[in-house]
Amino acid sequence: MAYDATKDQVLASWENDETGLIISINQYGDGEPKMQVGPRAFTKKDGATSTRKPGRLAIDDVLWLSEIIEEVKDKMNEYFLKQG
Repeated sequence: MAYDATKDQVLASWENDETGLIISINQYGDGEPKMQVGPRAFTKKDGATSTRKPGRLAIDDVLWLSEIIEEVKDKMNEYFLKQG
């Protein structure tokens, strides 16, 4: 079975304003919702915005993730309840 981009959904997302790290809850088709770490958004010198793989997380990213993880968990539980 080939990947179908139309079945890939972002259900919720959070972005760290300081580091650009994006955390999201994604779902493919009828599959279970899953948390994704990354990409990392940034602004290029010419003013255009782009993204890249998150790579290793610095302490700022880890602290931010620890602040939002309960909210992410609660949101994921909402989606699991809707599926059940």
